Amino acid sequence: MILHKCKRFVLLSSKNPSFFYKPHFSFSFSLIFFSSSTKNQATNDLTVIDYLLHKHQFSPETASQVASVLPRVKNLQKSDSILLFLKKSGFSKTQLEKVVKSRPGVLCASLDNTIKPKIKIFQDLGFPANDIAEIISNDPVVLYRSADNRVTPSLSVLKSLLGSSAEVAKVLKISGWFLKNDLEKTMVPNIKFMKNCGVGMEQIIKHIYNFPRFLLNSLDNMEKFVKTVDEMGASRNSKMFIYAVRVVSSMSDENWELKLKLFRDLGFSEDEILVMFRKAPQVFAVSARKLKKVMEVLLATGKYDISCIVNCPASFICSVEKKLEPRMKVLTILDSRNLIEKWPSLATIIKMSDIKFFEKFVNPFLNEVGEVYMANGELTVKRNRKLTRPD
Repeated sequence: MILHKCKRFVLLSSKNPSFFYKPHFSFSFSLIFFSSSTKNQATNDLTVIDYLLHKHQFSPETASQVASVLPRVKNLQKSDSILLFLKKSGFSKTQLEKVVKSRPGVLCASLDNTIKPKIKIFQDLGFPANDIAEIISNDPVVLYRSADNRVTPSLSVLKSLLGSSAEVAKVLKISGWFLKNDLEKTMVPNIKFMKNCGVGMEQIIKHIYNFPRFLLNSLDNMEKFVKTVDEMGASRNSKMFIYAVRVVSSMSDENWELKLKLFRDLGFSEDEILVMFRKAPQVFAVSARKLKKVMEVLLATGKYDISCIVNCPASFICSVEKKLEPRMKVLTILDSRNLIEKWPSLATIIKMSDIKFFEKFVNPFLNEVGEVYMANGELTVKRNRKLTRPD
């Protein structure tokens, strides 16, 4: 049968050579299909680094980093649709790079099930496109969170506390942790507990902005932190109470004990440590290196001792290079030349603004201390000179 067909084919072709050149629908369709398939295959054969570099103009650094984690993508057309959607949603090239660099798998994600629903939640709550792009590019993990169980409830809690989408956006630009936690199980109970401890809502809101992870501790841990603060003698009626709890929460039990030991080693008694903690708990979050440096600078003057520091623990928070050292050097020079009657108290020096210090201790004695203060606080001197002396 096969032999018979072959003979017929040869006979037809010998009688009509144009047989080979007549267009046949099946042949033309196959050619088109083959051409299209080859083109698609060529596209999908692109390496990720070539795809990101040449098609989407990513930086070589980003393309290389993404390719090291994701060397090949099966469906580049799908990746195109994801990147195009994000661009249309307001993401800049830099923000797109941040997203893909942080989460290379986003190139293989489901546009309809993973990407679009998260963007829509923000849009429905009134977030402008630039805020959405900044929030997500800062922490793309939000794209992988459950829309119904995590993203929507968290945004609703934040909006009820902060009052508007604009304020929620400010917080989320600082930290994406609020969208990673179940706020109904962490932040909401902690806020209620803090209020029961006498902390005002204004202070609580301030900590949401400034220390976003503080209120995301478990309630059990928060109760433990408060117990430690109570044992240190901090008053719940003090405005410093919530700062004390926050500082304790930032350290493990072991690190907290090491910090207390450091103060003892620096020469402070147990009572003095407690006094400083009640006055300025933030000091206990300062690094050991800085604590030692501040002690060195202040005690070297011979005018301040440990009791002065206990009365003004905020001195540990000041910048050594920009504030303490320049001021101590100026005062030392003025004192050696009998140009000041009495050294100001440490609290006065710490609280005094740059302008007031300059006007009181530098400007009247520019010939004596101008160069010294210039070397340690050049920007301050230049700014204040314009205020005190005409050109």
